[in-house]
Amino acid sequence: MSNIYESAANTLGLFNSPCLTKVELRVACKGISDRDALSKPDPCVILKMQSHGQWLEVDRTEIIRSSISPIFSKVFTVDFYFEEVQRLRFEVYDISSNHNGLKDADFLGGMECTLGQIVSQRKLSKSLLKHGNTAGKSSITVIAEELSGNDDYVELSFSARKLDDKDFFSKSDPFLEIFRINDDATQQLVHRTETVMNNLNPLWKTFKVSLNSLCSGDHDRKLKCIVWDWDSNGKHDFIGEYHTTFKEMRGAMDGRQVAIDFTASNGDPRNSCSLHYIHPYQPNEYLKALVAVGEICQDYDSDKMFPAFGFGARIPPDFKVSHDFAVNFNEDNPECAGIQGVVEAYQNCLPKIQLYGPTNIAPIIMKVANSASEEMHTKEAMQYFILLILTDGVITDMADTREAIVHASHLPMSVIIVGIGNADFSDMQMLDGDDGILRSPKGEPVLRDIVQFVPFRNFKHVCSGRLLLKSKEHLAEQLIKGDLDSSVVEMPQGKMRRRPRQEIASHRESLCSLDST
Repeated sequence: MSNIYESAANTLGLFNSPCLTKVELRVACKGISDRDALSKPDPCVILKMQSHGQWLEVDRTEIIRSSISPIFSKVFTVDFYFEEVQRLRFEVYDISSNHNGLKDADFLGGMECTLGQIVSQRKLSKSLLKHGNTAGKSSITVIAEELSGNDDYVELSFSARKLDDKDFFSKSDPFLEIFRINDDATQQLVHRTETVMNNLNPLWKTFKVSLNSLCSGDHDRKLKCIVWDWDSNGKHDFIGEYHTTFKEMRGAMDGRQVAIDFTASNGDPRNSCSLHYIHPYQPNEYLKALVAVGEICQDYDSDKMFPAFGFGARIPPDFKVSHDFAVNFNEDNPECAGIQGVVEAYQNCLPKIQLYGPTNIAPIIMKVANSASEEMHTKEAMQYFILLILTDGVITDMADTREAIVHASHLPMSVIIVGIGNADFSDMQMLDGDDGILRSPKGEPVLRDIVQFVPFRNFKHVCSGRLLLKSKEHLAEQLIKGDLDSSVVEMPQGKMRRRPRQEIASHRESLCSLDST
């Protein structure tokens, strides 16, 4: 790792990790019963931890209606200290559909143990006790899984089309269950979606899950997805199932690009006041922004190769202005190995070029739009493009840029603009569209709000993840769900990378543009 890259990463706190072991706990019960023998209970499990002699609630599962042997999809994530005795208590309640509180809920039994017992055994099963006595033949099982190997999280979104109608007087009420197939051929419930009532074309809510839970960090591990028609009596009707892998859901992830702005407005790189100034030990603003965004994105990239481009500079050998050149000067293979590779290519490139201009971003948007348009006409899984533009100031082709954005809003792509430095970014705010619907010079409105502007100066002194969290939610999700495989370094115009997306699981790509005016 280069010193400047490590310095940037340390400045942003990317290498700081808590000295803890995270543990995920999954819960299931068997044979639970209630006083009402005519109906099944609606069970929920409350997790409590003992602190200073008192039991404090940590979290609780979802409520499963009409079930005597529920398998809960809710995962408890707790910190495990092996040198400490951490006492846990699992309490099972029957919570009626009339309320979700515990005041009037029936206590069905509890179990006490230590977190160390669960972690050491990995699967702990014990009888449920009620007022000191065994609660019939009911039992609870807790499965522990440590997250020390890979604690990355992904966000997934599922939808279905033209499901079978299992109901006579209305449409099916579908929900989806995702199971991980373990090495011993057993199945582990990963997630259960909410039920979408009376709908044969459901779109379930996006959810976040750790890669450990989803596939034990193995992207080729088999996953089974089952769609059910929910029934109030707990006897859900089977609609259909299919098998897949996380790798398959993510799809092919080649083509993520980074674009860097090399226009003259950034200042002479030899001057310490320049945003492109290369200090032997301190990262400049472009490097900080590149590392902040890139470190987040590259974890979701399959091969960690980022095509990097620049815009707005005069380049050798003839020193003509280019808005689309490979930062490594290899037009046939502009890819860089990881974000560190992009940083190194950027450092090597800067002394060889002349910062120039203008800062035109319409060409790079149109270039990405052309690629996105081509994807829409392929028979393979569609890719979603995210163009990330890093620029220092006012763009000079506003009319063309507005036209390009309106056109791009009809395509599977989005644009994130990160403003570097302390310039006036009011034009960028207008492109963002938060204050009104962006329109082309001819008055045509955008179909979707696909642009998000983020001033880096507001986030460079806080956790790097907030740079994305402060972006619009749908763009942040695209960065997380998408697979960022290429990077585009744009001089005045940003280049982009693409990322594949399948029909039921969004997978996206991102591009980075850096402004060198």
